[in-house]
Amino acid sequence: MTSPSIQWYPGHIAKAERQLKEQLKRVDVVLEVLDARIPLASHHPQVAEWIGDKPRIQVFNRVDMIPDKTRQEWLEWYRARGDKPYFTNAKQGKGIQELKRAAQAAGETMNQRRRDRGMRSRPVRAVVIGFPNVGKSALINRLVGRKAVVSARRPGVTRQLQWVKISKEIELLDAPGVIPGKLEKQEDAIKLAICDDIGEAAYDNQRVAAALVDLLVKLHFSSVLESRYHLDTLSLTGEAYIHSLGMKLFQEDKERAACQLLNDFRKGVLGAIPLEFPPKDR
Repeated sequence: MTSPSIQWYPGHIAKAERQLKEQLKRVDVVLEVLDARIPLASHHPQVAEWIGDKPRIQVFNRVDMIPDKTRQEWLEWYRARGDKPYFTNAKQGKGIQELKRAAQAAGETMNQRRRDRGMRSRPVRAVVIGFPNVGKSALINRLVGRKAVVSARRPGVTRQLQWVKISKEIELLDAPGVIPGKLEKQEDAIKLAICDDIGEAAYDNQRVAAALVDLLVKLHFSSVLESRYHLDTLSLTGEAYIHSLGMKLFQEDKERAACQLLNDFRKGVLGAIPLEFPPKDR
Protein backbone atom coordinates (compact mmCIF):
# COMPACT_ATOMS: atom_id res chain seq x y z
CA MET A 1 0.00 0.00 0.00
CA THR A 2 1.31 3.46 -0.82
CA SER A 3 1.53 5.89 2.07
CA PRO A 4 -1.53 8.11 2.43
CA SER A 5 -0.93 11.61 1.12
CA ILE A 6 -2.10 14.26 3.57
CA GLN A 7 -3.23 17.60 2.15
CA TRP A 8 -4.06 20.71 4.17
CA TYR A 9 -3.59 24.45 4.73
CA PRO A 10 -7.07 25.94 4.64
CA GLY A 11 -7.34 29.71 4.49
CA HIS A 12 -8.09 30.29 8.17
CA ILE A 13 -4.84 28.52 9.12
CA ALA A 14 -2.83 30.85 6.86
CA LYS A 15 -4.60 33.85 8.37
CA ALA A 16 -3.98 32.55 11.90
CA GLU A 17 -0.28 32.21 11.15
CA ARG A 18 -0.04 35.84 10.03
CA GLN A 19 -1.92 37.04 13.13
CA LEU A 20 0.16 34.87 15.43
CA LYS A 21 3.47 36.13 14.07
CA GLU A 22 2.28 39.69 14.64
CA GLN A 23 1.17 38.95 18.23
CA LEU A 24 4.40 37.10 19.05
CA LYS A 25 6.16 40.47 19.07
CA ARG A 26 4.10 41.39 22.14
CA VAL A 27 4.55 38.23 24.23
CA ASP A 28 7.18 37.38 26.81
CA VAL A 29 6.84 33.58 27.04
CA VAL A 30 5.78 30.91 24.55
CA LEU A 31 4.00 27.74 25.67
CA GLU A 32 4.29 25.20 22.86
CA VAL A 33 1.74 22.43 23.35
CA LEU A 34 2.72 19.03 21.92
CA ASP A 35 0.80 15.77 21.70
CA ALA A 36 2.56 13.43 24.16
CA ARG A 37 1.97 10.49 21.79
CA ILE A 38 3.87 12.23 18.96
CA PRO A 39 5.95 15.09 20.43
CA LEU A 40 8.34 15.27 17.48
CA ALA A 41 5.69 15.15 14.76
CA SER A 42 3.52 17.68 16.62
CA HIS A 43 6.35 20.20 16.97
CA HIS A 44 5.91 23.03 14.46
CA PRO A 45 9.23 23.34 12.58
CA GLN A 46 9.04 27.15 12.38
CA VAL A 47 8.44 27.88 16.07
CA ALA A 48 12.11 28.52 16.86
CA GLU A 49 12.37 30.93 13.91
CA TRP A 50 9.20 32.77 14.95
CA ILE A 51 10.01 33.27 18.64
CA GLY A 52 13.73 34.07 18.42
CA ASP A 53 15.24 34.31 21.90
CA LYS A 54 11.96 34.42 23.81
CA PRO A 55 11.72 31.73 26.50
CA ARG A 56 9.82 28.65 25.34
CA ILE A 57 8.14 26.07 27.55
CA GLN A 58 7.34 22.77 25.85
CA VAL A 59 4.19 21.12 27.17
CA PHE A 60 3.46 17.42 26.60
CA ASN A 61 -0.33 17.35 26.79
CA ARG A 62 -2.35 14.10 26.98
CA VAL A 63 0.38 12.57 29.15
CA ASP A 64 -2.27 10.06 30.30
CA MET A 65 -2.13 8.56 26.78
CA ILE A 66 1.48 7.36 27.10
CA PRO A 67 3.01 4.95 29.67
CA ASP A 68 4.98 6.40 32.61
CA LYS A 69 8.11 4.70 31.27
CA THR A 70 7.86 6.60 27.98
CA ARG A 71 7.24 9.89 29.84
CA GLN A 72 10.43 9.29 31.86
CA GLU A 73 12.41 8.52 28.69
CA TRP A 74 11.28 11.80 27.12
CA LEU A 75 12.11 13.71 30.30
CA GLU A 76 15.65 12.31 30.31
CA TRP A 77 16.09 12.98 26.60
CA TYR A 78 15.08 16.63 26.95
CA ARG A 79 17.18 17.11 30.07
CA ALA A 80 20.22 15.81 28.20
CA ARG A 81 19.62 18.64 25.72
CA GLY A 82 19.32 21.26 28.46
CA ASP A 83 15.51 21.49 28.37
CA LYS A 84 12.74 20.61 30.77
CA PRO A 85 9.40 19.51 29.29
CA TYR A 86 6.21 19.87 31.32
CA PHE A 87 3.68 17.05 31.29
CA THR A 88 -0.02 17.81 31.50
CA ASN A 89 -3.41 16.21 31.18
CA ALA A 90 -5.62 19.23 30.53
CA LYS A 91 -8.77 17.13 30.69
CA GLN A 92 -8.10 16.18 34.33
CA GLY A 93 -6.02 19.18 35.36
CA LYS A 94 -2.78 17.25 35.92
CA GLY A 95 0.47 19.28 35.86
CA ILE A 96 -1.28 22.66 35.58
CA GLN A 97 0.06 24.38 38.70
CA GLU A 98 3.67 23.50 37.88
CA LEU A 99 3.18 24.86 34.37
CA LYS A 100 1.68 28.09 35.72
CA ARG A 101 4.69 28.58 38.00
CA ALA A 102 7.09 27.92 35.11
CA ALA A 103 5.40 30.54 32.92
CA GLN A 104 5.54 33.08 35.73
CA ALA A 105 9.22 32.37 36.39
CA ALA A 106 10.08 32.60 32.68
CA GLY A 107 8.49 36.05 32.50
CA GLU A 108 10.18 37.37 35.62
CA THR A 109 13.31 38.26 33.62
CA MET A 110 11.21 40.63 31.51
CA ASN A 111 9.89 42.40 34.61
CA GLN A 112 13.36 42.63 36.11
CA ARG A 113 14.51 44.44 32.96
CA ARG A 114 11.53 46.80 33.28
CA ARG A 115 12.36 47.55 36.91
CA ASP A 116 16.03 48.11 36.02
CA ARG A 117 14.85 50.80 33.58
CA GLY A 118 12.66 52.44 36.20
CA MET A 119 9.44 50.99 34.76
CA ARG A 120 6.65 49.29 36.68
CA SER A 121 6.15 45.54 36.49
CA ARG A 122 3.27 44.29 34.37
CA PRO A 123 1.59 40.90 33.92
CA VAL A 124 3.64 38.34 32.03
CA ARG A 125 2.22 37.85 28.53
CA ALA A 126 2.28 34.25 27.42
CA VAL A 127 1.04 32.67 24.21
CA VAL A 128 -0.17 29.11 23.80
CA ILE A 129 0.63 27.67 20.38
CA GLY A 130 0.52 24.27 18.74
CA PHE A 131 -1.22 22.14 16.14
CA PRO A 132 -5.02 22.41 15.85
CA ASN A 133 -6.18 19.65 18.19
CA VAL A 134 -3.46 19.15 20.80
CA GLY A 135 -5.57 20.53 23.66
CA LYS A 136 -4.51 24.18 23.82
CA SER A 137 -7.92 25.60 24.74
CA ALA A 138 -8.54 22.91 27.38
CA LEU A 139 -5.13 23.74 28.85
CA ILE A 140 -5.93 27.46 28.99
CA ASN A 141 -9.25 26.78 30.71
CA ARG A 142 -7.38 24.76 33.34
CA LEU A 143 -4.79 27.50 33.79
CA VAL A 144 -7.51 30.13 34.18
CA GLY A 145 -9.66 27.90 36.38
CA ARG A 146 -12.83 28.49 34.39
CA LYS A 147 -14.18 28.02 30.87
CA ALA A 148 -12.55 31.08 29.35
CA VAL A 149 -12.17 29.79 25.80
CA VAL A 150 -14.11 27.34 23.64
CA SER A 151 -12.72 23.83 23.83
CA ALA A 152 -13.73 20.68 21.98
CA ARG A 153 -12.20 17.36 20.96
CA ARG A 154 -12.04 18.37 17.35
CA PRO A 155 -9.61 20.57 15.43
CA GLY A 156 -10.32 24.05 14.20
CA VAL A 157 -12.50 25.25 17.11
CA THR A 158 -10.35 28.28 17.94
CA ARG A 159 -10.49 30.72 15.02
CA GLN A 160 -9.63 34.07 16.64
CA LEU A 161 -6.75 35.20 18.81
CA GLN A 162 -7.93 36.25 22.27
CA TRP A 163 -6.26 37.37 25.50
CA VAL A 164 -7.30 35.67 28.74
CA LYS A 165 -6.26 36.85 32.20
CA ILE A 166 -5.02 33.95 34.35
CA SER A 167 -4.13 36.04 37.41
CA LYS A 168 -2.71 39.41 38.30
CA GLU A 169 0.65 38.03 37.17
CA ILE A 170 -0.12 36.28 33.87
CA GLU A 171 -2.11 37.00 30.71
CA LEU A 172 -2.49 34.28 28.09
CA LEU A 173 -3.08 34.50 24.36
CA ASP A 174 -5.15 31.65 22.95
CA ALA A 175 -4.19 31.20 19.29
CA PRO A 176 -5.78 29.07 16.58
CA GLY A 177 -3.84 25.94 15.69
CA VAL A 178 -1.09 26.54 13.17
CA ILE A 179 0.07 23.97 10.65
CA PRO A 180 3.17 24.33 8.47
CA GLY A 181 2.46 25.02 4.83
CA LYS A 182 4.38 21.89 3.99
CA LEU A 183 5.68 19.04 6.11
CA GLU A 184 8.93 17.59 4.83
CA LYS A 185 8.18 14.18 6.34
CA GLN A 186 4.99 12.54 5.14
CA GLU A 187 5.29 10.03 8.00
CA ASP A 188 4.85 12.95 10.42
CA ALA A 189 1.72 14.00 8.56
CA ILE A 190 0.37 10.46 8.89
CA LYS A 191 0.97 10.45 12.66
CA LEU A 192 -0.77 13.83 12.95
CA ALA A 193 -3.74 12.44 11.00
CA ILE A 194 -3.84 9.31 13.17
CA CYS A 195 -3.96 11.48 16.31
CA ASP A 196 -6.47 13.92 14.73
CA ASP A 197 -4.06 16.86 15.20
CA ILE A 198 -4.14 18.51 11.77
CA GLY A 199 -7.42 20.33 11.50
CA GLU A 200 -9.37 20.38 8.28
CA ALA A 201 -7.06 18.11 6.38
CA ALA A 202 -8.00 15.97 3.43
CA TYR A 203 -7.11 12.35 4.00
CA ASP A 204 -8.53 8.89 3.48
CA ASN A 205 -9.66 7.30 6.77
CA GLN A 206 -9.01 3.79 5.48
CA ARG A 207 -5.46 4.60 4.43
CA VAL A 208 -4.70 6.38 7.70
CA ALA A 209 -6.21 3.54 9.76
CA ALA A 210 -4.14 1.04 7.75
CA ALA A 211 -1.04 3.12 8.44
CA LEU A 212 -1.91 3.02 12.16
CA VAL A 213 -2.11 -0.78 12.06
CA ASP A 214 1.27 -1.00 10.30
CA LEU A 215 2.78 1.40 12.83
CA LEU A 216 1.40 -0.49 15.84
CA VAL A 217 2.85 -3.73 14.47
CA LYS A 218 6.21 -2.03 13.86
CA LEU A 219 6.25 -0.66 17.43
CA HIS A 220 5.27 -4.07 18.88
CA PHE A 221 1.78 -3.05 19.97
CA SER A 222 -0.04 -5.56 17.75
CA SER A 223 -1.38 -7.40 20.80
CA VAL A 224 -3.69 -4.48 21.65
CA LEU A 225 -5.39 -4.90 18.27
CA GLU A 226 -5.74 -8.63 18.71
CA SER A 227 -7.24 -8.33 22.20
CA ARG A 228 -9.65 -5.57 21.12
CA TYR A 229 -10.85 -6.92 17.77
CA HIS A 230 -9.89 -10.62 18.03
CA LEU A 231 -8.17 -10.48 14.67
CA ASP A 232 -4.55 -11.54 14.18
CA THR A 233 -2.27 -8.87 12.70
CA LEU A 234 0.90 -10.82 12.03
CA SER A 235 -0.15 -12.28 8.71
CA LEU A 236 -1.84 -9.10 7.44
CA THR A 237 -0.75 -5.73 6.10
CA GLY A 238 -2.54 -2.71 7.55
CA GLU A 239 -4.68 -2.46 4.42
CA ALA A 240 -5.65 -6.14 4.62
CA TYR A 241 -6.35 -5.78 8.35
CA ILE A 242 -8.87 -2.96 7.77
CA HIS A 243 -10.50 -5.03 5.02
CA SER A 244 -10.75 -8.09 7.31
CA LEU A 245 -12.00 -5.97 10.23
CA GLY A 246 -14.74 -4.51 8.06
CA MET A 247 -15.76 -7.95 6.83
CA LYS A 248 -15.77 -9.48 10.31
CA LEU A 249 -17.31 -6.81 12.55
CA PHE A 250 -18.89 -4.09 10.42
CA GLN A 251 -21.09 -5.78 7.82
CA GLU A 252 -18.31 -5.59 5.21
CA ASP A 253 -18.03 -1.80 5.71
CA LYS A 254 -14.31 -0.90 5.57
CA GLU A 255 -14.96 2.80 6.19
CA ARG A 256 -16.80 2.07 9.45
CA ALA A 257 -14.00 -0.27 10.49
CA ALA A 258 -11.36 2.39 9.78
CA CYS A 259 -13.25 5.12 11.66
CA GLN A 260 -13.86 2.84 14.65
CA LEU A 261 -10.19 1.89 14.86
CA LEU A 262 -9.06 5.53 14.64
CA ASN A 263 -11.60 6.62 17.26
CA ASP A 264 -10.59 3.79 19.59
CA PHE A 265 -6.97 4.90 19.37
CA ARG A 266 -7.74 8.63 19.70
CA LYS A 267 -9.93 8.15 22.78
CA GLY A 268 -7.45 5.84 24.51
CA VAL A 269 -9.68 2.78 24.27
CA LEU A 270 -6.70 0.75 23.02
CA GLY A 271 -4.64 1.87 26.02
CA ALA A 272 -1.72 4.26 26.56
CA ILE A 273 0.18 3.93 23.30
CA PRO A 274 3.00 6.24 22.18
CA LEU A 275 3.73 6.45 18.47
CA GLU A 276 7.15 8.04 18.97
CA PHE A 277 10.11 7.45 21.28
CA PRO A 278 13.21 9.58 21.96
CA PRO A 279 15.70 9.29 19.09
CA LYS A 280 18.73 7.16 19.89
CA ASP A 281 21.13 9.14 17.73
CA ARG A 282 21.06 12.44 19.61
